[in-house]
Amino acid sequence: MGYPTKVQLIRRKNGADQYYINFPTAVAEAMDFQKGEIIEWIIENKANIIAHRLVVPPSPVSFEKKTPRRS
Repeated sequence: MGYPTKVQLIRRKNGADQYYINFPTAVAEAMDFQKGEIIEWIIENKANIIAHRLVVPPSPVSFEKKTPRRS
């Protein structure tokens, strides 16, 4: 399921224009983003942008991968 988001443009009289893309709260909470966290944008192609996290927090859930038993 995707989350539609509008691209916003702030036009400045004295300086460069800025574009903003906001993460919906559900996405930010699922990713456990923190205020002020830095991410890196990677342009895959004209249809896809990748937001890459430079520092990844540890998963709050730990589990052991079990291999299925063979008969």
